[in-house]
Parts: sequence; structure tokens; C-alpha cells
Amino acid sequence: MAKIASMSTHPSPGVRAILFDLGGVILAIDFDRALAAWAPHSRLAPDRLRQTFHWDEPFLQHETGRLSNDGYFTHLRQVLELDCDAATVEAGFNAILVAEIEETNRLVEQVRRRVPCYAISNTNEAHMAEMRRAFPQLLPRFERVFASHEIGHRKPQPAAFEHVLREIGVPAHEVLLFDDLPANVEGALALGLQAVLVRGPHDVRDALARRGLLDG
Repeated sequence: MAKIASMSTHPSPGVRAILFDLGGVILAIDFDRALAAWAPHSRLAPDRLRQTFHWDEPFLQHETGRLSNDGYFTHLRQVLELDCDAATVEAGFNAILVAEIEETNRLVEQVRRRVPCYAISNTNEAHMAEMRRAFPQLLPRFERVFASHEIGHRKPQPAAFEHVLREIGVPAHEVLLFDDLPANVEGALALGLQAVLVRGPHDVRDALARRGLLDG
């Protein structure tokens, strides 16, 4: 992690496009909220429920568009031993999405007047629909949203970043990524993007300020 931080603070070339991860950067998320919602319906003990819900193969398929909402929620009902309907499973799954990170979103509003801003997210159809419903001002801040279930690739796969670069038509070295997962930052840096590991809004503010992209 120290290596990532040092690489992201070196003097950098110009920025012609900015990519923001959603969960953990733009939107606060909490997987414990899903577990709390499911616990009353599960035959598993809380510790076992926590161990069983993880990024398994169906989760990855769901996030790359190879497994539908219905298919994934059926899988969750089975492996988590949930005695409830699909709507209850989905409500718990969507409870992961907590709230907009207001300071970072204010920075997006400011910087998008200078540089096109895009979102790139490992996500799924259910969460995207919930974001549009619960946070109607969130996604319209971006020129485009590149969702893994729509492009068929998840970060840090090179194909995910390569897809975005082709679509926006900007060379990798002129694209700046903000992401909260070290693996995604490392994957972007390996392809020549500028990338910053985000632990809080201050990391976004500092990186934008160093590049002269903020007013004042």
C-alpha cells in the first residue's frame, strides 16, 4: 500500500479524463447491513452467515452480466439458507448501499467543469437500479458510467480498463483513476493510467489539487 501511495504522488502529466470508482469512493457501502437484514431469515448462525456470504463465483458472474438478478438471489437463498422471498433477499442486498459521500461528490461537481468525469464500477443490475432510485443525483454527475455487468469485465482485469479507454478515446497516461482497492489501483498503474488509492475524501482532494484541477 505504501508503494501505491508513493507512485500516485509523483508529478504527473496532464489529465484529460477522470475515472471514479463508485462504492467506497463516491458512495459509502457496508456489507454488514446485508447480513443484518438477512440474519432473521437464515437458518445459519450469524458467524456462519458472515463466512458464507463472500465474493464467490456466482457473485463474480452476477457482476459481469453472466448471471441474472433472479439467478443470483436464488443462489443466495440456497447458500445462506434464507427462508424468505426473492424481494427480501434483494432488499438486503441493496442495503449495502448506504449514502453518498458528500465531500467527494462536491469535488466531482467542481472538477467536472474542467475535465470529463466518468464512473467505473464493479457492480450489478440490482445495485445500479437501487442507486438510480435512492440516489437520483449520483449517476448523472458522470459523462458515462461503466458498470462491470454491462461491459463484461471487472476491475482489476486489464480488459475493464482497456474497454473504458477505447470508449472515451483518451490515452492511458492522461486518465486519472480514484479507487479504494489496492488491486484496482495497481492494475490501472500497470496499464499506464494515473491512479490514486482512496481512503477518504482528502485523498481525492489532495490529488486533484496537486494537478491544479480545483478552483482556489
